[in-house]
Amino acid sequence: MVLPIVAYGSPVLRKVCKDIPADYPHLDKLIADMWETMYNSRGVGLAAPQVNKDIRLFVIDSIQILDGLEEDEKVDYPNDKGYKGVFINAHISSMQGKGWAYNEGCLSIPKIREDIYRQQEVTIDFVNEKFELQTLSFNGITARVILHEYDHIDGKLFIDHLKPLKRKLLKGKLADISKGKINVDYRMVFHK
Repeated sequence: MVLPIVAYGSPVLRKVCKDIPADYPHLDKLIADMWETMYNSRGVGLAAPQVNKDIRLFVIDSIQILDGLEEDEKVDYPNDKGYKGVFINAHISSMQGKGWAYNEGCLSIPKIREDIYRQQEVTIDFVNEKFELQTLSFNGITARVILHEYDHIDGKLFIDHLKPLKRKLLKGKLADISKGKINVDYRMVFHK
């Protein structure tokens, strides 16, 4: 089932999410709904707060980004093969590399894209949908997508990485989004 995406301004997007147990109610259904919602919205990642759940869960599919790049663009990410997976109870153990800019957007903040600096590599501890413990390292675009979604489960948004002046310039657009004054081709829910 396609779930509505929570819009900027909703308190759930600013919550630090909590770990969940393996017997979390209807987890398989929630994960399936998140995949369907992400693809329906043409996203490459989706975190539980974006579907109004304050739990440490996100899904990503960076393969579709890399598959969409031209051959000459792929040389910028030689070690990134992409990754499709579920991250539950994720906690970053380390980040390496210098910050690099990439134009990011967010399903909860539609029609706003900005260059955001993030580190090149992340190592993350999590459990997958079978609750098997994983410790994996990612780089390039995949690391970026993970860091973006990880921010969501820590109550942060990509716009928090902008300089204060840039955020101030976006204030009107952000206010419009929070009031529902935006047209998108996917379901959204706005905080009243």
